[in-house]
Amino acid sequence: MSSQAENLLRLIKSKENLSGKAKVLSFASGKGGVGKTGVSVSMAYVLANLFDKKVLLLDCDIGLGNVHILLGLEPNKNLKAVLEGAHIREVIQPVYNFDVVLGFSGIDSIDDLESADTANLFLQLEEVISEYDYVLIDNSAGLNRHTIGFSRVATTTYIITTPEPTALTDAYAFIKSLYKLYGYSSFKVVVNMCQTRSEGFETFERLQFSAKNFLGISLKLAGVLPRSRNVARSLRGKALVVKDYPSDPYSVEIRKIAQLETGEALPEEKEGFIARLLRILREGV
Repeated sequence: MSSQAENLLRLIKSKENLSGKAKVLSFASGKGGVGKTGVSVSMAYVLANLFDKKVLLLDCDIGLGNVHILLGLEPNKNLKAVLEGAHIREVIQPVYNFDVVLGFSGIDSIDDLESADTANLFLQLEEVISEYDYVLIDNSAGLNRHTIGFSRVATTTYIITTPEPTALTDAYAFIKSLYKLYGYSSFKVVVNMCQTRSEGFETFERLQFSAKNFLGISLKLAGVLPRSRNVARSLRGKALVVKDYPSDPYSVEIRKIAQLETGEALPEEKEGFIARLLRILREGV
């Protein structure tokens, strides 16, 4: 890791207990297709709108960024400019009461991928991190130098997996690599797309068993997210399920994960009867 990244790592670790200091949350997965981006964007929305936190979301899926799709934004200002030397403040955009740095899709050559200067991004983060309560990093799927670097500087890395055996195997491989290479063990696990809660708990227990017996570390279960038709519906409509379908079981569980992260009680519902009735009719739940 670069010296700038090491400086940021020391900055976070030395000040993470100070009041008002940002927590850096990395969202990673061993493989694609497990709903990682949906979880990170939903967490950003809930932390900002329900818990009144100042949030910065970074789409750090190098060359395959798609956060803009869920947020309904055009990725004209994006992470590529920062990786090429622009200041992060030039590409920060406000949306849904939080800030976002959008990713970009497609690279022109392999040289573009190899030369992506993530060290510059770390340097820019060091300048703005104190302005936020939470900095959320949506990583690319799998293991590469970018995901390892972004997760290393994180206060916590959320590992998103599903009950699918290949997803679970790849999640363990990610955890093993980060722990073996750097001694990093601040993991929380989210099991997504579960048919039942018991399926989610059983999936976590299998991952926990491997981590304890082969690595000697204990993992934390952040939450179990159900398979939901409204998640797919929101994706097709380029919308956020936690915003448009707050009563959906997926949205309810995301709020619980955010509650565990903040250590704060969920705010009381202030929605009026008519507004609640209209929402329920719209959601169909």
